Amino acid sequence: MTTAALPALLVLEDGRTFHGEAYGAEGETFGEAVFNTGMTGYQETLTDPSYHRQVVVMTAPHIGNTGVNDEDPESKRIWVAGYVVREPARIPSNWRSRRTLDDELRAQGVVGISGIDTRALTRHLRERGAMRVGISTVETDPEALLARVKESAEMSGANLSEAVSTGEAYVVPAQGEKRFTVAALDLGIKDMTPYRMSERGIEVHVLPATASIDDVLAVQPDGLFFSNGPGDPAATTGQVQLLQQALERELPYFGICFGNQLFGRALGFGTYKLKYGHRGINQPVMDLTTRKVEVTAHNHGFAVDAPVGEPTETPYGVATVSHVCLNDDVVEGLELRTADGRLKSFSVQYHPEAAAGPHDAAYLFDRFTTLLEENA
Repeated sequence: MTTAALPALLVLEDGRTFHGEAYGAEGETFGEAVFNTGMTGYQETLTDPSYHRQVVVMTAPHIGNTGVNDEDPESKRIWVAGYVVREPARIPSNWRSRRTLDDELRAQGVVGISGIDTRALTRHLRERGAMRVGISTVETDPEALLARVKESAEMSGANLSEAVSTGEAYVVPAQGEKRFTVAALDLGIKDMTPYRMSERGIEVHVLPATASIDDVLAVQPDGLFFSNGPGDPAATTGQVQLLQQALERELPYFGICFGNQLFGRALGFGTYKLKYGHRGINQPVMDLTTRKVEVTAHNHGFAVDAPVGEPTETPYGVATVSHVCLNDDVVEGLELRTADGRLKSFSVQYHPEAAAGPHDAAYLFDRFTTLLEENA
């Protein structure tokens, strides 16, 4: 005899309600509702610290069919506030699988919901924008859950990087011969990112989000790196000041995702919240320096407000937009050059470490290595 699934309730802050079944832990959770368009890579999504305080809706209808392994997580825990899927896999099948996704969500206390029309929910978020949401397996009254949703925290104005950062500095050694040393500020770093640098002979000193310029200089770095991470870049001021101090010393800089937004603010540009953001592993971006198009992995709800095609004089050099999203023209990268055109620093809004995929943007780590060579 099959046990009946526990009912679950999802309520958006505008009152839209979905009824489904519990998936993962029982209980109640709140966060910002966002959707991810990736067909695969759910382990990397769940363990990406950039998703802290977000309830992720998967647009792919069938999730969990490769189970959960111990090799693919991008951090030591699941960070999403909640998880929404249409049809969970009943039986996972993969040679690396160690347990089911449902079991992993339960073990880590992540409340989710399944059996709802995720296509309808995604279309609603596209039309109305990302918004707060609640999922509950203990509340049956939508109005009561809605009241708690409206009392929950908003993403705008949230400074979250310190909540997901490492508590202590650690070192990822270079693979093979050590060529360079890089100080990497952990704003929500994924494990694959320092690994990609170590593959290129870079010794990476991963520092807490609260690190000072003295902490950075203490490792005698050849360059500075800012990682991805959650929250509103406008609420993150200490790291912007640190980056400006590094730029004053002409320390080569590479930033990704949140590191791109903070680079923009350090250069004097503004940032703004996107209507529903970019999340997935299939986002087309053009590198304006090469005119090549790459398919890229994204997870961001904020963007830099900088003019495309118009160089901007800053106290640190000439800034230009280097990459744009071909779906909506959102700024996806920045460059800082000297007056004679020499590259000093750069950043991109997406995830070139390719976890999970694609690998089109791996060249950016080579570009950083070249930048370190030229400034050695």
